[in-house]
Amino acid sequence: MKNKVYLYVFDTMADWEIGYLSTEINSGRYYKKGLMPLKIVTVGINKNPITTMGGLEILPEIELKECSIEETVALILPGGSTWTESIHAPIIRMAEECLDKGIVVGAICGATIGLAMEGVLDKRAHTSNDLGYLKMVCPSYAGEKYYKQEYAVTDRSLITASGIAPLEFTLHILKILEVFSPQTLDSWYNLYKTQDAKYFFELMSSIQ
Repeated sequence: MKNKVYLYVFDTMADWEIGYLSTEINSGRYYKKGLMPLKIVTVGINKNPITTMGGLEILPEIELKECSIEETVALILPGGSTWTESIHAPIIRMAEECLDKGIVVGAICGATIGLAMEGVLDKRAHTSNDLGYLKMVCPSYAGEKYYKQEYAVTDRSLITASGIAPLEFTLHILKILEVFSPQTLDSWYNLYKTQDAKYFFELMSSIQ
């Protein structure tokens, strides 16, 4: 049964980049009627505790070798300070396998650097924190003509986003997973983007 969303966790992971997403996927509070919430599963390089950029300690539920592609609907790669290091090569290989099978891969901020270093972004529309920075830290990067100066970009099953756009990152992933109705998704995004209370009432009305 495909009901798992794998969340890759590692030392220096940027907490704020996945807060909206993990909450809405895990709680299911605004899902379409009748849909069971997907399950967030934290995945580590191993099962040792990791410490996020915000100082939170997370104990991964499983290690990478325990992941089952057959059970997942999405793989989420948060940003962090270590994406240029070789320790992340195994998760990048898993991301490539997911993309080959049409499984959603969401990469934000530094995670886009990890994908770029392995050539994953060379033939797909994508974004990152900045094109110039991406080219500087990834000398082998050859995807400039596919780069979009946008907060978040979806190309087939790949979603990429800037580290300053966790809301848009979540929007794109929720949209591709189709767990919210279009009206609910619009109201939810507008509420958090504008902080206008009218969208809260629209949101509540959309799930009645």
